[in-house]
Amino acid sequence: MDPLALPTVTPTGPAATPRPLAPQTADEDAMRKAAVEFEAVFLSEMLKYTGINKTSEEVGGGAGEDAFSGLLTQEYARVLAENGGIGLAEHIFESLKERTAQK
Repeated sequence: MDPLALPTVTPTGPAATPRPLAPQTADEDAMRKAAVEFEAVFLSEMLKYTGINKTSEEVGGGAGEDAFSGLLTQEYARVLAENGGIGLAEHIFESLKERTAQK
């Protein structure tokens, strides 16, 4: 196994809901961005407890690896969230959109 190779993440849940093709308002774009960012933070916290950032004996660990393992976890979470994640962002976005429409 190549110690420098990044693990791949294969989705196992239901397919992500595709984003609407119709043009959105600036408010909807901002709401969607905030929802995706929230899901990324949520996923980052969940990934911390999976052991995904534990140091490998093959790499050697050290201060640099400890310092940057958290950043790698955040990047994994961001990529997951931007590609559909667990669907949390879409639910948050729809909820925000409904609340905005009611006002």
